[in-house]
Formats: sequence, C-alpha cells, structure tokens
Amino acid sequence: MVTAQRLIEFDGVHCKVTLAQPAKAVVLLKISGTDTGEFADAPMKILEEWLDDSPPVDLFIDARKVRTASIDVSSEWAAWLNEHKALLKSVTMLTGTRFIQITAEFVRRFAGLNGMMWVCTEPDVFDLAVAQAQNR
Repeated sequence: MVTAQRLIEFDGVHCKVTLAQPAKAVVLLKISGTDTGEFADAPMKILEEWLDDSPPVDLFIDARKVRTASIDVSSEWAAWLNEHKALLKSVTMLTGTRFIQITAEFVRRFAGLNGMMWVCTEPDVFDLAVAQAQNR
C-alpha cells in the first residue's frame, strides 16, 4: 500500500491519472482508462515541480488498467522523459496489455532510457519493487 507524502488526482471522462510521492525519491504515476491527452501537460507540470524539489527519483508508472493510449500522448511522455531523464534514477512501467507493452518499449527507445527503464508485466513484481524503493 502506498502512503503518499504528496498526492494529486486528475479524473476525466476517459482517463484517470494519479500522482503520488510516497517517499522523497519515489514517485508513482497511475494511469487508467484510455489516455487521449485530456489533461494536456498538467500531470507533467506537477511531476516537474516534484522532481525539481527532490534528489533523482525512481519513477514507477502503473499502467495495468490502461486500455489504450494515443500515439500523440505516448510521444509527449517519451519527449518529457527524455528531457527530464537526468532527474530520474530509474523508470519502471507495469503494463496490462500487449499493446501498452509495445507502447512502453517505444517510449523507452524514443526517450533514450535503455538501461534505466524497465517494462514489467507482472503486478506482484511491480508492487514489490515499489515497496522496496519506499523502504530505502
């Protein structure tokens, strides 16, 4: 269970995005539904604020409940991750479908995150990694 020092939720028609910072160097981004970009860059701006105020973080992206994401949204996240990778220790993304897994692989390559981004398909492994990062 994640107990957040900081927590912000965006709840839209098609998608829900939750940002939590359960520890100084851990950020959890949860996305569910169909991400069509209805929140524009608002979640990215919040992440920027949090990252500017912390040491490099382990970013965990929980996309197990994402049905689909537009190419535009995936490209925007990839560009954002590329621009901010110096502020990240690691990125771990949990996918729930093969389509989102392929999308995550695209993001990893496009953002130049090989060696620091892992795509996970097992919820138990992802949840354990989050818990361990919080306890460091």
